[in-house]
Amino acid sequence: MTQRKDYTADAPSRDEVDATRGTLVLEFGTGWCGICAAAQPKIADAFDRHPGIPHLKIEDGPGRPLGRSFKVKLWPTLILLRDGQEVERLVRPTDMKTIEDALLRLEAD
Repeated sequence: MTQRKDYTADAPSRDEVDATRGTLVLEFGTGWCGICAAAQPKIADAFDRHPGIPHLKIEDGPGRPLGRSFKVKLWPTLILLRDGQEVERLVRPTDMKTIEDALLRLEAD
């Protein structure tokens, strides 16, 4: 699992996410979301500095069970997981440092 360029509608199930071992970041958003598009360069730069952290870009919206199971309300939302458990959440991050600091914490623990 590596950085995807576009959000995918092909989301894993919540059971699959919960069973994940190691680190994983789920990014919820949509391709038509202006706030998501504006955040992409910052998100991509942060992940370029942490290529070992798997990152899934999940298309979200009404009727999308994975986003609902994490109670995602705003886009983009990054959910940082370790061994299937949420350890941190970034909602509409506005700068790369915030994202990178969260990724550093995820790697360190």
